[in-house]
Amino acid sequence: MCNLYSLTTTQAALRALRKAIRDQLGNLDRMPSIFPDGFAPVIRNTPDGEELIRMRWGFPPVAGPLVTNVRNVSSGYWRPWLKPAQRCLVPANAFCEYDEQNKKRPTWFALDESRPTFCFAGIWRPWSGVRGTKANPVEGEHLLYSFLTCEPNDIVAPVHPKAMPVLLTTEEERETWMTAPAEEALQLQRPLSNDALKIVATGKRSDGDVPDLPPAAPPPAQTSLF
Repeated sequence: MCNLYSLTTTQAALRALRKAIRDQLGNLDRMPSIFPDGFAPVIRNTPDGEELIRMRWGFPPVAGPLVTNVRNVSSGYWRPWLKPAQRCLVPANAFCEYDEQNKKRPTWFALDESRPTFCFAGIWRPWSGVRGTKANPVEGEHLLYSFLTCEPNDIVAPVHPKAMPVLLTTEEERETWMTAPAEEALQLQRPLSNDALKIVATGKRSDGDVPDLPPAAPPPAQTSLF
């Protein structure tokens, strides 16, 4: 279950991921650590074309913490959000999993040491309610995203044997996820090949040239339970 990732590429590079994209972000700073319930860029379909927009990470829970990762896509709960209109691309440069043997030891994975941009296979939805912290609750309409997970490959499994996020690394994969019927698009829910992923850092809760956060266990969130 992935509950931490980074996005350190430039805003211009994000716009270049897709053709004819509208940028609704405003100014975007480097994001070396993105946690559940935080805001981050996603690319979504709209009636007027694709747009780059900020959303909050995590679908509303049925019970317990936010649902940040989606595994059981055969569940009727997820079916309304698997249509092309509700799919999105979640850009990232690296993702983190916590070691099953050491819950406070984060391990960062990327395509290679240079951290090329990839996308998680995401879904999004509107939602009305209260989000944010107890100290700073935000009530109203929210745009929320989550992304798919799958069986881990041989690079991720020794660290986190339960799951890894679904990574889209080519334009063909991104196009399929954004436009194809659900049956075809969901064929992308598979591990990235072992030779396409590597460990690039360990022991830090941020991936970038900024001071690290204090060591801590992963933030509370949950994968799809149904």
